[in-house]
Amino acid sequence: MKAAIIEDIKKFKITDVKEPTPDNEKVIINVIKTGICGSDIHYWDAGEPKGLIMGHEFTGKVSNPGNRYDLKIGDRVTALPISPCGHCEACETGNPQYCAETWTHAVGLSLDNPGGLTSTIAVRPDMVIKLPDNVTDEEGAMVEPTAVGLHAVHLADIRVGDKVLVVGGGIIGLVSAMFAKLEGAEYVAVSETNPARGQKSVKLGVADEWFDAKDPNFINNIMTKTQNGFDIVIDCSGNTKAVESELMSVKAGGTIVLAGVSQKPIEFASIIAVMKEITIKGSIAYTKEEFKKCISLISNKKIDVMKFVDDIVPLTDTQKAYERLTSGTDDAVKIMVDPNQY
Repeated sequence: MKAAIIEDIKKFKITDVKEPTPDNEKVIINVIKTGICGSDIHYWDAGEPKGLIMGHEFTGKVSNPGNRYDLKIGDRVTALPISPCGHCEACETGNPQYCAETWTHAVGLSLDNPGGLTSTIAVRPDMVIKLPDNVTDEEGAMVEPTAVGLHAVHLADIRVGDKVLVVGGGIIGLVSAMFAKLEGAEYVAVSETNPARGQKSVKLGVADEWFDAKDPNFINNIMTKTQNGFDIVIDCSGNTKAVESELMSVKAGGTIVLAGVSQKPIEFASIIAVMKEITIKGSIAYTKEEFKKCISLISNKKIDVMKFVDDIVPLTDTQKAYERLTSGTDDAVKIMVDPNQY
């Protein structure tokens, strides 16, 4: 079967790989659609680890249920791509995202567990979730990033009437903005360096306004609009300069949630955080309940995730899709790959 693997810095290679072998435990899934995630872009950008088959946002059909006797061949499923141990304190309290082993063998994020940029994958049975009939294949592939945004907003503890700034207009940023409104935020703004994405956040109805993060008057503009700053800032960029500006953008006693990932050290003047008594929280992944909640919200038409999907491309266009998402000028936030199309 064909797969898109990391070959070098910002470079994919389409090559043949072996199909997974049934072991009477893992669920073998024929992938239908796979989403491209911001964390995938970090790996592609670095060109490491070479040979990695990414794709941890996916929908597929069961071809071998393994030891999941409640599943049958042909069932449409998605899955949490994580690999928690299941017996540590974090796992036992319903927070597998804290588990030290969560990312060790994660699907699409580790060399030993290929992801959805190929046509057939093997997934831990306890992580596989059957999709309702009224959830489309594309919606199923949107569950994972949607759950990331829901988790960030839960940590933000937004109250009715709050003013919220979301930094970064990628998929996690737009989903976070959507949930911030659903939680009762009075005013939601998005800051972006890419005007096309900033404008899109307003057009899609998830933000009331967007601010150009490159504008020299960025902080002044925000303070003029909010009077004394935002109650909540959700960072979905992982950018050093962005975090510095967030300290200035949040009001005294406010909260910053760091959902963006940076592979480089982030430096900031701690005196600002101290003097304003800012609460800073990290946000990673989601709980299993949040993942299931997103499936329910999609199934019950409480949220529309398809408005974020810009394109679906064949496996051979994976390289072009990543280049488009990182262009800095295109408004695309979510591109999916059909690994069965060449």
